[in-house]
Amino acid sequence: MVKIIGPSKPIFIGGAVVALLMLWTFSAFPSFQNMLDVAKMTISPEKDGASAIGCPIVSDQGVNLGHDPVDQTFYDDPTLSYSMGNPMKDWDKKRREWLNHHPSFANGAEDRIFVVTGSQAGPCKNPIGDNLLLRLFKNKVDYCRIHGYDIFYNNVFLHPKMVNVWVKLPVLRATMLAHPEAEWIFWVDADAVFTDMDLSRRWRSIRTITSWCTGGAPSGYWDDFVDKFDTITDNYARIEKGVTELQRRHAEKVSEHYAAVMREAFFNKGGDGGGGKRPFVTHFMACKPCSGVHWGYTDEACWNGMEKALNFADNQVLRNYGFVRPDLLNISSLYSLPFGFSSYSKEK
Repeated sequence: MVKIIGPSKPIFIGGAVVALLMLWTFSAFPSFQNMLDVAKMTISPEKDGASAIGCPIVSDQGVNLGHDPVDQTFYDDPTLSYSMGNPMKDWDKKRREWLNHHPSFANGAEDRIFVVTGSQAGPCKNPIGDNLLLRLFKNKVDYCRIHGYDIFYNNVFLHPKMVNVWVKLPVLRATMLAHPEAEWIFWVDADAVFTDMDLSRRWRSIRTITSWCTGGAPSGYWDDFVDKFDTITDNYARIEKGVTELQRRHAEKVSEHYAAVMREAFFNKGGDGGGGKRPFVTHFMACKPCSGVHWGYTDEACWNGMEKALNFADNQVLRNYGFVRPDLLNISSLYSLPFGFSSYSKEK
């Protein structure tokens, strides 16, 4: 179920994958001495802004992380509460005031996304559960790194009476207050996998989100997609072979450019060509990686499904590092991609 909270009552869109909250209206080492000296770049002080005394700490997104003026904001209100049950009044106004005092965050604020996910605090009962949760979290970290999103992983109960699906709401409220620089808070379940690492949207309206969640980028339950991943992989490889630019090696930081090129090539070649399109998110509903309990599926079906989905997504990441897994059910099988090689799997 996708839940979007905006200026009116909640809108529910089919599927139990992602919860979106719209905040603009919602109230190796050679020696120990050199173990960190991996690589150096020689930059003259006059050309290196970071060499100046008192320089601002600026992230790769252009925001000043070392600036917090003494001006009063909502954080200075002694009645401020991060807990549920204490309504935040005039949130839009208070957030705008905070952004006015932090101008480096104001630029692009309307599109800024913050991803939230989480799991239970204790160890998993399922012997492979902790490893699965780690890999599921890695998938989300990879996606956020590629697109420049911040992410928070929560593993504590912030409200003693809000459990099960309701445990998300206190986390989302606290995140909203902790991150006024973010326009969107994007909740992703622990058992959901980003399976299109290229897809990114700068959301501006509920209409955009509705199209994105239900039509423009398919999302769904895992048994709809896992048996199609090999065919989808072949389809993308076919398209890449026809576009020279898509075969070019590039830095991971500019992945969104090549994602746009792929998107255009996809449409120019008449849609998916019968091979299918990557689902944005594959949600392993009824498969519980931590408890090992699942309904209506065998152990083998759940674990193999997760393995295929995670490796399918990881292949999209590993390509930028020069490697790929030819077998989606074999995590240890890797081979190096030669220059100009476009396919995600070995040529047959």
